Amino acid sequence: MRTFLDFESSIAELEGKIAELKAIGAEGNSIQMDEEVRQLEQKVSRSLTQIYDSLQPWQKMQVARHPERPHFVDYARFLFTDFTPLSGDRKFSEDRAIIGGPARFQGESVLIIGHEKGADTASRLNHNFGMARPEGYRKAVRLMEMADRFSLPIISFIDTAGAYPGIGAEERGQAEAIARSTECCLRVGVPLISIIIGEGGSGGAVALATANVVLMLEHAIYSVISPEGASSILWRDSTRAKDAATAMKITADDLKRLGVIDDIIHEPVGGAHRSPDEAMTAVGEAISSNLLRLRHLNPDELRRARREKFLAIGRNL
Repeated sequence: MRTFLDFESSIAELEGKIAELKAIGAEGNSIQMDEEVRQLEQKVSRSLTQIYDSLQPWQKMQVARHPERPHFVDYARFLFTDFTPLSGDRKFSEDRAIIGGPARFQGESVLIIGHEKGADTASRLNHNFGMARPEGYRKAVRLMEMADRFSLPIISFIDTAGAYPGIGAEERGQAEAIARSTECCLRVGVPLISIIIGEGGSGGAVALATANVVLMLEHAIYSVISPEGASSILWRDSTRAKDAATAMKITADDLKRLGVIDDIIHEPVGGAHRSPDEAMTAVGEAISSNLLRLRHLNPDELRRARREKFLAIGRNL
């Protein structure tokens, strides 16, 4: 059963009619039903194109958070082979909000790492909704340092509302762990490519996205704080989250124009959740082309380019 967003009500109605006609067609009059179904499917396609070509920032945020959108584990399964998840930060415990380990991409050894939100209630609780604690970021540092030691390109997938803000996480040094992970991204001498596949929130995202190349899916979002959080701080009114989403420039188009990201990966009509395989294939092609370009740079050149890239953002904004 597909989940429809509030601005997709017309699409939900049309697809409901299509399902009814297909059920009737299965009982008889299939030729007549097939023609009506075909016409309705064409109308759905046109409506989806029209709606998704003019999404507002708040609507893009809803698409980025869609529960059926491909998650890190889906990309790991679809794009990579021989993926071996590695656990623990060797200091405190395992954090399932961040998953990572060595894998092969088109025959090349790489290290992949990413936030995992989970797909149902049990897995969301297991992965803490993709909100990592300090041990998650310390595990990320351990894995990135391992990749650097064995000259493995790093590919990170960003999908988190932000780092976990609990008391225990703060007591164990959440801010320091995020800073160490960000510093590690800048320090490694291997190609580092980050893809924002859903929600890129605050330092919890930057800790894995301080990369040579930052790519962003068309309907993903990337921000220093959630629109709900920003509206509560700025106006003390969480109902103004829509205004905050617009003012914060959280969409891929805005961030590409500001130079915060390097490129946009276009999604299938209706969003990545409608055609996950097509969306993940596009991500794989973007990773491949950028790895090919970065492979020729030596460690010092990679570090210098990465640091200059982020210093330039501060100069240009």
